[in-house]
Amino acid sequence: MEGIEQWKTEAQQWLRQGIEYAHQIPPTQLYAAVAVLLFTTLLLLIIRLLKRTKSNTIVLSGLSGSGKTVLFYQLRDGTSHQGTVTSMEPNEGTFLLHSESAKKGKIKPVHVVDVPGHSRLRPKLDEFLPQAAGVVFVVDALEFLPNLSAVTEYLYDILTKASVVKRKLPVLICCNKTDKVTAHTKEFIRKQLEKEIEKLRVSRSGVSDADIANDYALGIPGEVFSFSQCINKVTVGEASGLTGDISQVEEFIRAHVK
Repeated sequence: MEGIEQWKTEAQQWLRQGIEYAHQIPPTQLYAAVAVLLFTTLLLLIIRLLKRTKSNTIVLSGLSGSGKTVLFYQLRDGTSHQGTVTSMEPNEGTFLLHSESAKKGKIKPVHVVDVPGHSRLRPKLDEFLPQAAGVVFVVDALEFLPNLSAVTEYLYDILTKASVVKRKLPVLICCNKTDKVTAHTKEFIRKQLEKEIEKLRVSRSGVSDADIANDYALGIPGEVFSFSQCINKVTVGEASGLTGDISQVEEFIRAHVK
């Protein structure tokens, strides 16, 4: 008890000395010191917040067989890994883009996550979206029409997730395998996806809120859906993982990971 009382007495003495010293300082100097302290604290908080929100993660998503994993290898080491490349676990890697490996200067590494496209494994996507800087949704431009319904539903689910809408997460719809003669163009794929999403909107609008898993609705009520209505930026590009023509994917990544 004596130790506590002694500590209280010393604390009171320090407090009195501090008050006396503060009274000796001219008001203008005191105000200036307080202002500098507040400004410095605010600046440090802003810097910390900005550092925390700058992500370098790019998520590759899409149906199985769309070519996500081949794109992953092209981005990482410039190889196509000929043959069937089906991943049942997420492929992850942090690296400089292969096309930038010879560049000089400070280049930020990219953390790329290739999420399996199998329907049972798609929940893994939710583990990575909150930290993502962007999403590359890969579409097989060769087998687009047979898979149109499944592609649309998966894309719809991504575009209506809270982790995408709230953070205005940019999405690139990457039409892969466009090196093939019979591949559909990105304009055709974009129009078909917009039409199918419009159908989904209409069909799901008649379902009770309790039966809908999506977090947000797409589009503008009373208007036909287009990707330009999305809160987050949605663009459509082309690529060929097999030939290594992935410049539009790399441009998307560098636009959002700097």
